[in-house]
Amino acid sequence: MKDFRIISIAGKSGLYKLLTTTKSGIIAESLKDNKRVMAPFTNISALDEIAIYTVDEEIPLWQVFKKIAEKEDYKPAIDHKSDKNTLSTYLKEVLPDYDEERVYPSHIKKIVQWYNILQDTGILKDFLEQKEAENQDDKA
Repeated sequence: MKDFRIISIAGKSGLYKLLTTTKSGIIAESLKDNKRVMAPFTNISALDEIAIYTVDEEIPLWQVFKKIAEKEDYKPAIDHKSDKNTLSTYLKEVLPDYDEERVYPSHIKKIVQWYNILQDTGILKDFLEQKEAENQDDKA
């Protein structure tokens, strides 16, 4: 199984695969066009560490991706450029108890965009399988 270290870089659109670390930051490769970039540690967020607020708890982002994948049968989700009402309605279908006061339309846009990037690049299923296996290991 592949080891996915997928990150988001502040100020840059899309998702990146972490390649290596340096003294001052990281070197990553865009999932879209395979261009390499450098970024300081302070500007990166690992998808593993991102969670979505619900009324009762926080749900890891990969679990939200899994719910979208199940809804869409691992096909693309709606367009992330849809209007905010469409995006909110969509997330309600996937995650009915998401906290509407703390999850903004811009967050929903990123969730859908990132899901579609993982789906489009063909790594969604492997990424979710890896996260599921890690989750099982943590419970053991």
